[in-house]
Amino acid sequence: MRKRVALISLGCAKNLVNSEQMLYLLSEAGYEITDTPEGADAVVVNTCGFIEAAKNEAIETILELGAAKAAGTVGNIIVAGCFAQRYKSEILDELPEIDAVVGTGSYGEIVSAVETARSGRRGALFGEPGGSGETGRLLSSPGRPWAYIKIAEGCDNRCAFCVIPELRGGFRSRTVENIAAEARALCGAGVSELILVAQDTARYGLDIYGRRRLPELLAELSEIEALKWIRLHYLYPDEVDDALIDAMARGGKVLRYLDIPIQHINDGILKRMNRRGTGADIRALIKKARARLPGVVIRTSLIAGLPGEGDAEFEELCDFLRESRLERAGVFTYSPEEGTPAALMERPDGATARRRAELIEDIQSRIMDEYNAGRVGERCSVLVEGARDGRYYGRSYAESPEIDGRVLVEGEGLSVGCFADVAVTGAVGGDVTARVVCP
Repeated sequence: MRKRVALISLGCAKNLVNSEQMLYLLSEAGYEITDTPEGADAVVVNTCGFIEAAKNEAIETILELGAAKAAGTVGNIIVAGCFAQRYKSEILDELPEIDAVVGTGSYGEIVSAVETARSGRRGALFGEPGGSGETGRLLSSPGRPWAYIKIAEGCDNRCAFCVIPELRGGFRSRTVENIAAEARALCGAGVSELILVAQDTARYGLDIYGRRRLPELLAELSEIEALKWIRLHYLYPDEVDDALIDAMARGGKVLRYLDIPIQHINDGILKRMNRRGTGADIRALIKKARARLPGVVIRTSLIAGLPGEGDAEFEELCDFLRESRLERAGVFTYSPEEGTPAALMERPDGATARRRAELIEDIQSRIMDEYNAGRVGERCSVLVEGARDGRYYGRSYAESPEIDGRVLVEGEGLSVGCFADVAVTGAVGGDVTARVVCP
């Protein structure tokens, strides 16, 4: 019997890792993996349930697949991930299009869920979210020279606006040995850049080793000959210590790119949201990072309209952006999530929050444009990812995949996965242009 399965991955990079884990298990079970849902015997949707927009995206995707299922162009529908976990008691009743659901504690049972659906039975698998992902995935997207690698699961921070601990459980690190084994397998399959992710990456190792061991993990991964770049995402600000900055300052394969989600800068809002540290602490960290790591690119995430944000607090955030001139930022509108303490707090209305988010985006867009323009004449190495319209494109240390811009390269003889030495020649939109130069 033909067994073709497609997978749609929604949400963040951490979710993508779980999607690739499921693809690996399905492939090992004999399923043919197809890129598009049309014609697939089963479609797995790995969902996000973090904020309202993510929930709406999950529902819309399921309904679209349901219509395709009714039309006979797709087979069974299996829904996995955070949205399924969050609404596990009602999801099958509310969305009859679904044939099976898999919670965040049962990714390893995806084959069983698909088989149950294909047998004509509806099923639900909701193990306790407690694993660390030790099995790895050993499967990277074909032709892609980079991969996310999840070094821990869950979160202990309990931010007042966030449901992740309820959906994913507490913070659980993988062992150094297990991560290194997966990294070697990925690099053996052609990956040159690894992007380390977790809900709180800088806390790595604290739960199983009794101390932070991210610098030691970086040293271990740096020994992999085929690995050229290591990038760090999701570093909770108060966990970025001198040992980590020292490890980055030594040079080598760890890129000078720090993803430090701060959410806001106002002390009162940070306290209400149960964030550790103050605005002064965040400013001090940025100053230290830039002093110790010349050329460092700092990315953050910001939330407009959090409880307690009045005009003064919002202007403080805008002033902070103008002063700090962070190279990258993602901006979100606050989404009150049921079951979280923040949802019960007084907050700006939705229209005000959206308008403030747009204003922050405008400020940050100008900052990023000026940063890109200031790179003209810079020489850097670019990881080539593809070609389009007669020009190659890729990323330097300053761009992370899927969230930052690209480097558009003029040159010949390049190929996907190679590194090219380039000189930046201009900026266009969120991208920079460059030409190949001799090393």
